[in-house]
Amino acid sequence: MAGIERIRELQSVATQIRRDILRMVYEAQSGHVGGSLGCADFMTALFYEIMDCDPANFTMEGKNEDMFFLSNGHISPVYYAVMARRGYFSVSELSTFRKLHTRLQGHPSNAHGLQGVRVASGSLGQGVSIAIGSAQAKTLNKDTHLIYVLTGDGELEEGQIWEALMYAGAKKVDNIILTVDYNHKQIDGTVEKVMDLLNLKEKFLSFGWEVIEGEGNDMTLLLDCLQEAKNAAGKGKPVAFLMHTEMGYGVDFMTGTHKWHGTPPNKEQFENAITQIPQTLGDY
Repeated sequence: MAGIERIRELQSVATQIRRDILRMVYEAQSGHVGGSLGCADFMTALFYEIMDCDPANFTMEGKNEDMFFLSNGHISPVYYAVMARRGYFSVSELSTFRKLHTRLQGHPSNAHGLQGVRVASGSLGQGVSIAIGSAQAKTLNKDTHLIYVLTGDGELEEGQIWEALMYAGAKKVDNIILTVDYNHKQIDGTVEKVMDLLNLKEKFLSFGWEVIEGEGNDMTLLLDCLQEAKNAAGKGKPVAFLMHTEMGYGVDFMTGTHKWHGTPPNKEQFENAITQIPQTLGDY
């Protein structure tokens, strides 16, 4: 369990990453700020504390290390910010977000050798299948490391995900931890209004998954949940973490609404938002 000082360090990183997200999306005037802000704590905890990974020696094969896949690829701002801060590539490259011919495209792509990205994602519903296949590859290679994958609750409306979940449960793929960003919002409104998922926990359980449910915007509680998920891995069932987050977390006017799913702030909104998030590690 992480101590108080370590918790503070992680919170400081997550705060700077939120600031990076705001600047990236504002400067590009394009991108998905809401879900990115909501997942900043999770991505920080994962890459800085939970996963066994080595940014300096990144390989596409990911042998002898944990691997991460971002299925809901539209929240690329948080992915890029965390990877840059963690050392996969230069923090200064964040300034190229969504610019023409750069490596930091709107959805993650591996076409230009961006360290940390193993597959293109953002075509919703596909990342979970890729992650499950990668988990089975690790088992075949006798690699005991874990596969982590993040998906969105709106993304769970894609049928391919449920085929993948059924497969993983039936084949007892127990070296994968799937996290659902459970913020109840998507581009057109609330998940409940667009396509109600009903009792999501019971659905995962019925598909043969172990399920953990908890908070995603409280670093202490989040780390406890992720550690619980790690402890549950390797015991005959795939593991799902239903992570409750708030879209737009950290900026008061971006929470409580789906509006900021994919809307960039204007100058006045950006200046308001950035003052709510202090600089902790230095801006790019």
